Amino acid sequence: MGVGRDFGEAFAKSQWAASVSLPSSGGALISVRDNDKPRAIKLAQHLHKLGFNILATEGTSKALHEAGIPNQRVNKFAEGRPHIVDLIKNNEIQLIVNTAQSKKAVEDSFELRRAALQHKITYATTIAGALATSQALMHINDNQVYRLQDLHEER
Repeated sequence: MGVGRDFGEAFAKSQWAASVSLPSSGGALISVRDNDKPRAIKLAQHLHKLGFNILATEGTSKALHEAGIPNQRVNKFAEGRPHIVDLIKNNEIQLIVNTAQSKKAVEDSFELRRAALQHKITYATTIAGALATSQALMHINDNQVYRLQDLHEER
């Protein structure tokens, strides 16, 4: 459980309690299905403002470029080297947002998920989870403890 003055702070504390290490900077890989692209644009804008270097697979990269968000296109595992797993192994990716729709897309992301787990990279598989994580990133250094009674009195 995380308690905070807003959702982002509470979520950051819940992730800390669950031993999830949220990154404060670095590369953020975004690879999402077509239905998630509009919300992925909002996510990428926020991550870019926080100072993250945005990396994206082909379709997502195109959507982000069209929205004016700077990003670097990266290869999927099956598209040749250097690919996402190479970037993970080289410590160039600290956050991954990967939504898959089809069975084939889920199978294709197997190596990505394995590398992310091995390198302890924060990984979101839904846009809602990614947006929550992006809100939490603004509070990763907050360590103030609140009494629930005090928070209720403030309302």
